[in-house]
Amino acid sequence: MFTVVPIPLLLATAPRGFGGIDWLVLAIYAATLLGIGYYYSRRQTSTAAYFVGGRRLSPLLVGISLFATLYSTLSYFGSPGEIVQNGPVIIAINLATVPFVYLIVAYGIIPVIMRMRVTSAYELLEARLGRRVRLLGSGVFIITRVVWMALMLYTTSLVLVTALGLDPGWVMPICIITGVVTTIYTLAGGIEGVILTDVLQFFVLLLGAVATIVYITWFMGGVGEWWPSAPVEHWVEQPFFSPNPRVRVTMVGTFVGSIILWICLMSSDQMAVQRYQTMRDVAAARRSFWHKSVVGALVSATLCLLGLALLGFYQKTPGALPPHLTLSRHGDAIFPHFISHFLPPGLPGVLIAGVLAAAMSSLSSGINSTVTVISRDFVDHLRPDRSTSEADQLREVRWLAFGLGLVAIAGSGAVGAVPGNLMEVGNKTLNLFFCPLFGLFFLAFCIPFATPFGAVLGLCYSVAAAALVAYWDVIIGGEQLSFQWISPVALATTVVAGPLFSLLPTRGKPGRVLAAYGGVALLPWPGLIWLLRA
Repeated sequence: MFTVVPIPLLLATAPRGFGGIDWLVLAIYAATLLGIGYYYSRRQTSTAAYFVGGRRLSPLLVGISLFATLYSTLSYFGSPGEIVQNGPVIIAINLATVPFVYLIVAYGIIPVIMRMRVTSAYELLEARLGRRVRLLGSGVFIITRVVWMALMLYTTSLVLVTALGLDPGWVMPICIITGVVTTIYTLAGGIEGVILTDVLQFFVLLLGAVATIVYITWFMGGVGEWWPSAPVEHWVEQPFFSPNPRVRVTMVGTFVGSIILWICLMSSDQMAVQRYQTMRDVAAARRSFWHKSVVGALVSATLCLLGLALLGFYQKTPGALPPHLTLSRHGDAIFPHFISHFLPPGLPGVLIAGVLAAAMSSLSSGINSTVTVISRDFVDHLRPDRSTSEADQLREVRWLAFGLGLVAIAGSGAVGAVPGNLMEVGNKTLNLFFCPLFGLFFLAFCIPFATPFGAVLGLCYSVAAAALVAYWDVIIGGEQLSFQWISPVALATTVVAGPLFSLLPTRGKPGRVLAAYGGVALLPWPGLIWLLRA
């Protein structure tokens, strides 16, 4: 039996609200970010400085930035929520994959990427597969990151509305405010400003999580009061392995899926490649990834402890949760509920700053990297006047950043329809593209006979396979498949389909012949879906 903490205050259902100290914390935080953006705006004299910072940045700062860039509100609340609702299997095994991912990326991928000094990652594709494949890779990245930024903004706003006890109508206004502030300091400061604000935001989000653990420990009288002494009854069994694709989580599935995802992401995502390219050489880039791996493991372990602390707190405090929230079904809502109801004045401000830090670091890096790709891969190619001055090009880039921020804000209202908890939503939206995009790099660097036609068809097949797994219940009907199958299926499809279609005699063929080949090659998909639905 769990003991009860006999404090009537814990049974209150009304949120404490956001006090003056909390608002002051947020104001100082926002002003600091804008100040950093303004400071670095005066150092941006060329697009090279804006995009890669002169290739002379600190490996430690870049490593922390790389982690903060890829760590969004989805993870900040999704990780403790996963612990509360389903247990520590996913988080623990993700931690176990860190050494494997580091060795593969640091010694197998980074040296290959650093052979060419590029600004856009997709310049690497052009030399081997041609300009059209480069533009295809750039386009897929842009779509992926715009969806990701919209999802992150929406999730952040939804969490803030819950944590602050606001009316749901505040979701879009918060999206707009967060998006505008982030866009301003991003377009002003360039990659150097983005990296420094990422580092600041990393420490803010880590401070918020640690402060919550310390407060719960102090309040309950020690770690032993919240540490689980027995298996939690509502945690669903997560087996070592199961061939049944409907089993939500398995240990093997988590291990394999995590390694695949991180290898694909670190090899083909502009946000990662751009940070490697800010380093002076391979050794420095490898050190930056080492720092990223260490701080990533630190934060994952911290959020795992936070999830256990929150679980223990609510288990030993009957009545603290309102009737519409349960530990077994609403894990993502537990951390926001705790912030709004039980933290003393000042700490909610730190936690909300941590939420905004997770969101803003993702959004700022997303804007900067996407603008880099648009500018280098599309605008520069289409620019009629090659003699445009650096000042004019820098002005164009900043206008692009402003417009992209508006697009992310506008798209944030459309992502709430994806079912699942935060971790599942992230997988169902982003994993549709990471592995297919990696397939282009796999063909360019590993398959000597690869053709542009094979690259395009391999990507189409991979995206279709990933979407089929992610939205099986919508496309085919019946029970949904585990999100852990998305990455392995997508990778296997692109690794097989790309080389296979490259064997077709397409080199030198006119466009109408290639279109006919493509149409025939895609015919199996409607037939497959019809058979599966029958």
